[in-house]
Amino acid sequence: MDERLRRWRLVLGGDADGTGCALGGTDAQMDGALAALYNGGDGEGPGERSGGLGASAPRVARWLGDIRSYFPSTVVQVMQKDAVERLNLTRLLLEPEMLEAVEPDVHMVGTLLSLNRVMPEKARESARALVRKVVSELERRLVQKTKAAVTGALDRSARTHRPRRVADIDWDRTIRANLKNYLPERNTVVPSRLVGYGRRQRAVQREVVLCIDQSGSMAASVVYSSVFGAVLASMRSLRTSLVVFDTAVVDLTDQLHDPVELLFGTQLGGGTDINRAIAYSQGLITRPTDSIFILISDLYEGGVREEMLRRVAQMTAAGVQVIVLLALSDEGAPFYDRDNAAALAALGVPAFACTPDAFPGLMAAAIERRDIGQWAERELERTAT
Repeated sequence: MDERLRRWRLVLGGDADGTGCALGGTDAQMDGALAALYNGGDGEGPGERSGGLGASAPRVARWLGDIRSYFPSTVVQVMQKDAVERLNLTRLLLEPEMLEAVEPDVHMVGTLLSLNRVMPEKARESARALVRKVVSELERRLVQKTKAAVTGALDRSARTHRPRRVADIDWDRTIRANLKNYLPERNTVVPSRLVGYGRRQRAVQREVVLCIDQSGSMAASVVYSSVFGAVLASMRSLRTSLVVFDTAVVDLTDQLHDPVELLFGTQLGGGTDINRAIAYSQGLITRPTDSIFILISDLYEGGVREEMLRRVAQMTAAGVQVIVLLALSDEGAPFYDRDNAAALAALGVPAFACTPDAFPGLMAAAIERRDIGQWAERELERTAT
């Protein structure tokens, strides 16, 4: 069989009439798994387009097992997400046998968190095991990179006029501080004082407040933010707080030692009151000039917009490094309120999406008080090439 024709047959679905290509063996089984999800049903409405999965958890669990044997995990994750959305399988995710068959991924964690309050006890342990597996994988991927970036930035941001080693000298700042000692005839600068990087201190050097929108569209961002919050909280040189909000604000700082417990303390969905969340976060900041406030939200404000903007202006005027992330995920460009993003930009607070792999670099830039707008532009150019 022509390989190209075979692939088109699997893509197009249906019978052999359209392509003249009949499938057999494993190909036929793959086609059946795809048809169960993507073939049109009786057209009675959303959630009723099943081509054969039916409505029983064991049957769906078998289908999940089949697709894991036929397709790579990245494709399985997409199919799982489509199954939940197209076939209305949300209720079935409350069944333990269903959860045990699922390929763990960030999107599935987000779906489970949205069901947290209605999840029966028999499914809760299976859900926790799935969430913990995803969190462990994210920690393996992100922890060391984050700690290295933050630790290096803290060391570089501490300045001393008595560097102990040549490697500790900040040559750029040293040259600028000694330009008055430039000798034209020798084309050199004779430094009368050195500027160097200080050694890391044990005391808290920065306060970090993560303020996370837990509306339904922010599910992936909530998962990644919880993992990063736990990593930052483990570093003694930072004092990290984490709050989540919809129309209410919940302080989950005391759960930062365990990101799984933290995630189960969230409740995805509901409205959004950004102003109220910022007001609460302001009360957590005790050292404005040494503080980084990170708002993670799509900026669709259900509260008082003018008050929200006024509070952000107050924070920046006090010296707080304010950063607004429209998303913290791998999902690409998010939907967001462009008017509020423009208003924040006018206050000197650019709003942009950030991938999890770029977040450690963002934290380093914030600690060193670099221009975050310029950092975001460079990161966008880097990822576009």
